[in-house]
Amino acid sequence: MTKRKNKSSKKGSNTLVYIAWTLSIVAIILGSLLAGYYIGYKDAKNDMLKKEIRKDEKKLAMLRKLEAVSAKKDKSSVSSRLKEVLKKDVKKELEKEPKIILKSLSASHEYDGETLPKAPKRKIKIVSTKPKLAIIIDDVSVKSHVNAIKSLNLPLTMSFLPPSEFRPNSAILASHEKFYMVHLPMEAKSFTKEEPFTLRVADSQTKISKRIASIRKLFPNVKYINNHTGSKFTSNELAVNKLIYALKKQNINFIDSRTIASTKVPMVMKNYGKKYMARDIFLDHEMEKKYVKKQIKEAIKVAKLHGTAIAIGHPHANTIMALSESKKLFEDVELVLIDRLY
Repeated sequence: MTKRKNKSSKKGSNTLVYIAWTLSIVAIILGSLLAGYYIGYKDAKNDMLKKEIRKDEKKLAMLRKLEAVSAKKDKSSVSSRLKEVLKKDVKKELEKEPKIILKSLSASHEYDGETLPKAPKRKIKIVSTKPKLAIIIDDVSVKSHVNAIKSLNLPLTMSFLPPSEFRPNSAILASHEKFYMVHLPMEAKSFTKEEPFTLRVADSQTKISKRIASIRKLFPNVKYINNHTGSKFTSNELAVNKLIYALKKQNINFIDSRTIASTKVPMVMKNYGKKYMARDIFLDHEMEKKYVKKQIKEAIKVAKLHGTAIAIGHPHANTIMALSESKKLFEDVELVLIDRLY
């Protein structure tokens, strides 16, 4: 009996050993399979992530490329957009006023002679604050001019020509502006296209005073006037004296456009105890955009040298575009309306 029991016990132990080994092998195989699956899954997941990243990078590169192309197109279309602004209302104006003069003139129509009158002599001034530059845009007379100037979003001083047969709405346009000037026609030494109601050297004090009073009625908020042409008028001391007397009565300041080097305005202003204000730079004596940009740099240079400067331009397409493309340059000065210059 004892021997049989020992044999059964031994046989049972061997069976358990086999089962244990079998289970261990199965466990090892299953573990290997699971480990392989996990490693493979992880690698596959990493590959998928890498593919997604590459895809996103390609999308980002494409977006940047499109943005660059779009920016380039926008930059190249600035000129055409500004030109469009200038032309926008011309058709309507022609329908209303068929006699309107559309031909652009350079600033050279403002003065006589081939030599551009130099800016007044001024002392070099060191200022602790940012230099101030005022830019006056002369000859503003129709809606397209106003729209083009406003499209720049710069503090530019618009100087309106008085109403006439050719531009009957200039005073109405000015009335919509918070601040403006009047560009008053005065007699030139040799100017073939003279404006209506031009002040002449031979005009009496009464006539000049009446004209200034009528300007005040047409432009009730005007505080500053500058001369349109006027080389003959401003070089005559008696004529200038009559003008400043009339302007003083209406509490209007005068800015000399300096259309002639022999201007008598400084002398008369000194006699009246008033500050002499004058144009330093003509921006568009020549109408090429490259020239206007050069003059803008010159105006900024003058402002830095003396603390202040006055530049005069006109609402020509190239002048508007040059101003738009020079916005970065204006960061070196404080661009102001003329009433904030002093």
